[in-house]
Amino acid sequence: MKHLLKLMDLSEQEINEILNLADQLKYEKKNGIKHHILEGKTLGLIFSKASTRTRVSFEVGMYDLGGSALFLSARDLQIGRGEPVEDTARVLSRYLDGIMIRTFAQSEVEDLAKYGSIPIINGLTDYCHPCQVLADLMTIREHKGVIKGNKLCYIGDGNNMTNSLIVGGIKMGMTVSVACPKGYEPDAELMKWASETGRFTCTDNVFEAAKNADVLYTDVWASMGQEAEAEERKRIFKGYQINSDVMAVAHDDAMVLHCLPAHREEEITAEVFESHANEIFDEAENRLHAQKAVLVKCLA
Repeated sequence: MKHLLKLMDLSEQEINEILNLADQLKYEKKNGIKHHILEGKTLGLIFSKASTRTRVSFEVGMYDLGGSALFLSARDLQIGRGEPVEDTARVLSRYLDGIMIRTFAQSEVEDLAKYGSIPIINGLTDYCHPCQVLADLMTIREHKGVIKGNKLCYIGDGNNMTNSLIVGGIKMGMTVSVACPKGYEPDAELMKWASETGRFTCTDNVFEAAKNADVLYTDVWASMGQEAEAEERKRIFKGYQINSDVMAVAHDDAMVLHCLPAHREEEITAEVFESHANEIFDEAENRLHAQKAVLVKCLA
């Protein structure tokens, strides 16, 4: 695996290989077994968007794997002052063994891969969030035993999380339903691709989407960069919430996931969040293990 730019680039077999390696690395870490697979390697971390989980999990992950991570904010790089991405890619390729980038435009990630000569890992763009969904799939398999055959229901904004959940869920044999207000649907091309599989639906009816779900998932109503729209979005997304009424139409053993940070009493009630906190924080922890597997696949 050369890069991780988006999940659409990966086959079901490649995703399974990442998840299997993540399970192995998680077991080894829990049992104090050192796995310095990336000894001597250096990963550059470019952040145009702030993060808690992405930065900490990648830095700790590189440390666990015997390598080192270098934090690079957009303010500290010439890329933030107008240097073309293609020049930055070629310069950093001479210094680093890989780059993780968390930014706005998907094209920036794709251009780094096009012009650089080292692995590029997408830590999040406005289009997709592949690292998070790998951790989500890992968590679903841990709690459900299998991924294939489960119904995944996402409720909320058709954003980067939704796009990646649709791709990851469909590729791994799940049925995926999305509930979002009209005008806030996921990427049109991705929905067309997913619909052709016969295992995808998108509706504005929360209860219709959540019926018989095995996994319920949500995200904040206003993502990074949408702060100015927050109040308007609260009005538009009112009712697009995981609460006890929604849980009642899902399967009795349905699990709940949230990529965090969570705004309790907006996209999810405090009651539901706390009753499924174990699953949600397993999911957060699995960012570390899934990303370590990606690092090994790309950099080793």
